[in-house]
Amino acid sequence: MVKHWRVNREEKYEIVEKWFLKDLEMIDGKEADTRTTNCHSNSVMCVIIPFSLNFIPPPYFDMHFHKVYNLEAYSCASKYTFARTISKLNAMYLKKDLKIVNFDETYLNDDLIWSSSNRDCLVLMRICFYAFNLVCLSLCPLS
Repeated sequence: MVKHWRVNREEKYEIVEKWFLKDLEMIDGKEADTRTTNCHSNSVMCVIIPFSLNFIPPPYFDMHFHKVYNLEAYSCASKYTFARTISKLNAMYLKKDLKIVNFDETYLNDDLIWSSSNRDCLVLMRICFYAFNLVCLSLCPLS
């Protein structure tokens, strides 16, 4: 765990506590909801899923070791990035059954089309391109 503070214009970081990945039992995202798409790093999701514009869940989560640690991320996007990173490290090195609960599975799995990688921007650009072509074709005279 890292403590962060500012002194004048200088940022300071201090390592407060360390844990081993093998000791991690579960990550609990606390307030996951189907509307959490608004909290991811890309503002593109706000455009695509308008019902989520008014809901931004807090970036709090719990890490379960021999005891439960209540943590707060800088943002919801960083909370999901942290969970994805822990999941990938676990899959790469430990291959144990790590529980990640109360997170939207869509944003934890990079294989899905709407993951938080740069692919969603490309997909959105492709959709806009097709929509623009349709509008242009519908406005063209047929004669």
